[in-house]
Amino acid sequence: MLIKNLGRQVPYEPTYQAMAAFTEARQADTPDELWVVEHPPVFTQGLAGKADHVLFNPPGPNHIPVVQTNRGGQVTYHGPGQVVVYPLIDLKRQGIYVKEYVFRLEQAIIKTLETFGVTGHRVGGAPGIYVKLEDPFGHSALTEPRHPQDPFRGLGKVAALGIKVSRHCTYHGVALNVAMDLSPYDRINPCGYAGMRTIDLATLGVQVSWDEVAAELAQRLESYLTP
Repeated sequence: MLIKNLGRQVPYEPTYQAMAAFTEARQADTPDELWVVEHPPVFTQGLAGKADHVLFNPPGPNHIPVVQTNRGGQVTYHGPGQVVVYPLIDLKRQGIYVKEYVFRLEQAIIKTLETFGVTGHRVGGAPGIYVKLEDPFGHSALTEPRHPQDPFRGLGKVAALGIKVSRHCTYHGVALNVAMDLSPYDRINPCGYAGMRTIDLATLGVQVSWDEVAAELAQRLESYLTP
């Protein structure tokens, strides 16, 4: 698998167009790739995205572009201090289905967080990885079932996930928050959930560089996505 570090502050739209073109052009023997990148501030809407989940986004110098995409899910934010990885994977060649692919993506994030001492959790029906805000380093499991009116009570979302599969091949991917300005999340209902708390490693007290997290996440994803 080829790992490409595209760099930091790379515009979102050309990257989106490039991975879609790569996927459309690939053949049965095209090697899989992982693209590692950081984007300038941007809101991206998935296919199920609703315009009213962008709560406010005033014009002017602090305006953040909103880009419509063909990935699953709803609105999310990308910005400086966040590691984004786009796995361009042939699932048919791997012999796995989408549900297994999502599980492997999440497992790679959980293991990356574990490297830095943080315990990540899944929440049923809500793709991504979450941490317990009161005890992000503890190892106790989440209490299930979650509160029916507030399934994210006591949790912060540290990593988001949104994928597209075309002819058994994937693009889009995962975003892990390292050390960000989290205020843009206040402008949206993250992933369509009103009031969901979003967190990054720095706020949890983990002082680690973007490069360290990018390298670790790429290595974990390569491990989980290599036949």
